[in-house]
Amino acid sequence: MARKKKYNVTLTDAEVERLKALIRKGNTSRTVKCRCQILLDIDDAHGKAFTYEQTAKSTGVCIATVTNTVRQYVKEGLEATISLKRNINSDNAKRKLDGRAEARLIEIACTPAPEGRSRWTLRLLEEQAKVVLETPVGKDAIGRALKK
Repeated sequence: MARKKKYNVTLTDAEVERLKALIRKGNTSRTVKCRCQILLDIDDAHGKAFTYEQTAKSTGVCIATVTNTVRQYVKEGLEATISLKRNINSDNAKRKLDGRAEARLIEIACTPAPEGRSRWTLRLLEEQAKVVLETPVGKDAIGRALKK
């Protein structure tokens, strides 16, 4: 016998329409679409509610994702569930080097290597960038900028 559900999802008609509209929109991210579909499948008020396993299989996510989405909806509401919270260290984080700093770095890399060296290394460029640029830049950021 299956365990009783810990969280019961009961969506209003307005919430159901909002979730369906988000799924239909073309620019909605896959994560948000999956969360919307999970809530629609688990909803007790409208039609037959799926089990967590059925919902996970139909949306193509794991059971933990279904559980986490339902828990977040019950505790924080619909807005928190359908919005993506980006970490400051995500892909959208501020870049270390802007266009001018990159151009200055490339200019340094194109100059002849320092005395006693045959070529510029990332560590040498890092030391030179500390002197020339206002902001300190790591060798990883320098390597990414030069790779482009």
